[in-house]
This record gives sequence, C-alpha cells and structure tokens, in this order.
Amino acid sequence: MRLTRFTDLALRVLMRLAVEETDLPTTRDVAASMEVPYTHTAKVVARLQHLGLVEARRGRGGGLALTPAGRAASVGGVVRELEGAGDVVDCDGAVPCPLRGACVLRGALRRAQEAFYAALDPLTVNELVAAPTGPVLLALSGAGAPRVDPGDRMAE
Repeated sequence: MRLTRFTDLALRVLMRLAVEETDLPTTRDVAASMEVPYTHTAKVVARLQHLGLVEARRGRGGGLALTPAGRAASVGGVVRELEGAGDVVDCDGAVPCPLRGACVLRGALRRAQEAFYAALDPLTVNELVAAPTGPVLLALSGAGAPRVDPGDRMAE
C-alpha cells in the first residue's frame, strides 16, 4: 500500500511538532524545515486542525502546537482518517471490472489494507519521535537558531 503525499506530509508535520517543547514554529517554519511548499503544508495543517490534532495560535508568541490528542493519536487512526475508507483498487470505476462479482482479489486486498492499518494502530505520534528520530527532527528544525522575523508569529 502506498500513502498519498498529503498523508506523508501530515505525519511529518505531526512528528515535527511533537519534538517542539518551547518554541512554536509557524507553518512557514515547518514547510521550510521539511523543504516542502508552504501551500501544501498550510492545507495539511488546516486538516490536522480540523481533526483536533494541531492548534494554531495567531499573533506574537503564536505558532503551531500539537494538542494532547495529537500527541496520543494512533498513527493507524490518523492514516485511516487521511487516506479514507476506500478500497485499494476501484472495481466499480467508470469501466467496472468484469470479475467484481466473483473476485477473490478484492477481499484479499481489503484484508491486506486493514492489516497495514492494524500494524500502525498501536504506534502513537509521540512514539514516532523517540530516539533516534527526535534528535534528527530537532536538527532539521534549526532548534536554537534565531528567527528571520521574531515579530511575525502568525500561524499563517
């Protein structure tokens, strides 16, 4: 199974925010540290906010923060929510598969997809940033480096 780029970026945003203890990064900070477009990151952050996993604070001293629910979130649950409940293959598409009424593959793929999610279920976002990942994320974020514009603390 392959995750969408949106889900991949969402997981990386959650991980990036999970290592922040004092300094709240902006959406632009997160996008820059992960070398991804700001617009994509902003869409991901908006979705994560909607799910209650991320909080965005505006103004001076603002930025992005992981909520307690975000820290404890099951990675499998997050991936399920972002990827949707669809089948791995579209047997009922514009040109339906002629085997769909007697196909064993569709059920096997559905079970494989659920096994994929089930393998991620026990893992939390906080566990994703345990060593050695956490220190690498902190280094990528430039923790301790001065801000370009410390007065601009909008979550954007």
